[in-house]
Amino acid sequence: MPETTDRAAQPRATTPGLTACSLCAGETLGSCDPLPGGQLARLRALESDGVARLALAECLDECERGDVVVARPSSAGREVAGRPVWFERLAGDEPTTRLREWLATGGPGVAELPAELRPLVINRSAESQD
Repeated sequence: MPETTDRAAQPRATTPGLTACSLCAGETLGSCDPLPGGQLARLRALESDGVARLALAECLDECERGDVVVARPSSAGREVAGRPVWFERLAGDEPTTRLREWLATGGPGVAELPAELRPLVINRSAESQD
C-alpha cells in the first residue's frame, strides 16, 4: 500500500476527477483534430496541470454518444452533495477550455456548470433510462 502524506492527500480533497472512455476519446473530431494525440491529449493535459485526476475506462457504455467524459466531484464537492456530471461529444479546444475552467473552480458540487457545457450533458436520471 503506498504511503500517503498530507501533501499527497490535500490535492485529492480539492481536485475533481475525470473519467474518459478510452475507446471513444477523439471520436467526435476524428482525423480533423489538429492536436497531436487529439482529445485524449487534452484530457491528459488537465491531469498533468493538476486540474483533474484522470482515469481511463475501456467503455462507459454510451458508445453511440462519442467522447464521453464524466466529471467526478472532489471529496470537498461530495461533502456538499456534488454528483458526477456525464458529457457527450466533449472534444476540441473550446469545450475542453470550459471544462478546465469549471474544474479549476471546483467542478461538480462546488462551482456552477458553465452554460457552454450544458448542451453536452447526458441526462442520467432514473426516469430517462426507462
